[in-house]
Amino acid sequence: MLEPRAEAFARLFEAVHEGVYIGLLGPRKTLTLAANPHLKSMFGYGADSADAQVQPFDPSRFIDEKARATFIGRLSSERAVTDYLLRLRRVDDSPVWVEVTAHSEPPLADGSVRIDALVRDVSERKKTEDQTRDLYHQLLQAEKLAALGQTISGVAHELNNPLATILTWAERLSQRPLDDKTKRGLETILSESERAARIVRNLLTFARKRQSTRSMVDLNLVFRETLALRSYEQRVTNITVDDALSPGLPQVFVDQHQIQQVLLNLIINAEQAMLAANGRGTLVARSWHDRERESVVLEINDDGPGIPEEVQAKIFDPFFTTKEVGKGTGLGLTVAYAIVQEHGGRIRFASHATGGASFYVEVPVSGLPRRAIQAAAPQANFEALAGSTVLVVEDEPALAAAVSEALTDAGFVVDRAGDGEEALRRVRSKTYDLIVCDLKMPKIDGMRFYQRLSDEDPDTARRVIFVTGDVAGTDAENFLQDSGCRWLAKPFRLGDLLKTAREILA
Repeated sequence: MLEPRAEAFARLFEAVHEGVYIGLLGPRKTLTLAANPHLKSMFGYGADSADAQVQPFDPSRFIDEKARATFIGRLSSERAVTDYLLRLRRVDDSPVWVEVTAHSEPPLADGSVRIDALVRDVSERKKTEDQTRDLYHQLLQAEKLAALGQTISGVAHELNNPLATILTWAERLSQRPLDDKTKRGLETILSESERAARIVRNLLTFARKRQSTRSMVDLNLVFRETLALRSYEQRVTNITVDDALSPGLPQVFVDQHQIQQVLLNLIINAEQAMLAANGRGTLVARSWHDRERESVVLEINDDGPGIPEEVQAKIFDPFFTTKEVGKGTGLGLTVAYAIVQEHGGRIRFASHATGGASFYVEVPVSGLPRRAIQAAAPQANFEALAGSTVLVVEDEPALAAAVSEALTDAGFVVDRAGDGEEALRRVRSKTYDLIVCDLKMPKIDGMRFYQRLSDEDPDTARRVIFVTGDVAGTDAENFLQDSGCRWLAKPFRLGDLLKTAREILA
């Protein structure tokens, strides 16, 4: 019969809601002397399991083999540990984070140590800590992106002005009689300038948070523009892209920038999977119209390792990632899923037995009525517009000169102003048939110039064309929508400017 004190300890051993372990930890094996019911439950052993079968500190239970050697070494040298964090495996191989508080006796001749330990399951706490840390890093990243967005907006304006100048001059020169070599050179200048302009626009798309703005969109065009963002990285990492986009897709009512974000996340994930597995790869971009579901489907297919069956149910979960620490936040697919859901669509995947994976983004075809196709306006007789007076309001001298000379060549009589303040003085002293005005200028910018012009001369205000390097997500976007003014994004083609001028004057 147990003594009263021993009996009390026995009851405590059985009832305590922490794991209790007594045993020998050797370099290559363990010997369990006692394990209480809570410890058995914590590691997934049955309640009737013999204590000797319960081996939470066996080498096979450690996810990191080196962690076990460090743990035993600490017990041997210091004879005790407090709240020592370990990542172990349960009987079913699922991970569990535990904190161990233990005392040990001096090491035996074979290096084994006898320990008496309390073991606490801290998996939920660790998960919460990891999520909190990830959220903190996401907030830091959001702040960085906000600052980056402001910086890029300014950089875009500075880049788009010289690009507009280059395009205008190259287009004007290409209209002259030229030898074949010079003509090829000018065509290269034009195409490379437009390529640079696309890069700037794409940077703006992803560097700044935008409010959701939906419109009728060609998803093939969105897909190709998103792939263009990754073209350099794909080229230098030996990733080949096969374009299998189906022509003639119906347009859909979506936020173009959000759909680009979805596609970009999926493309980058596919690239990383292929590079990690093979060091190269082939990405296939497909699209088609699913008439039964009245939707447009976009597919991104890779020849990487595929998605392991055990993680397939979790890939859209927040913070779930199979990437190394620091390589991913586990939010990319979650955000993509949310965006597609908000558009009334769905995102799904398939992992192929032969390797590789496919992600499908399905967006419903909008039921909104299409606008009636208006009869084409009769082409204005351009010669009849010769002599029309135009005021070019632009603070970049090189761009102002290029636009002014192009309009002069087309038969207009052109004056120039370097900012909104000078432009107001000119319109008060002279009547203009057309005003071509930059939005972002020193002193009085384009918006304030227009507001004053509308108050003083509303008839002339209806004949303003704005040019700008960046409006998306800014006050300028709302201004242009509210005012109904025609506008061109820098860098613009000379033909577009002349076409818009004709339409307004006609």
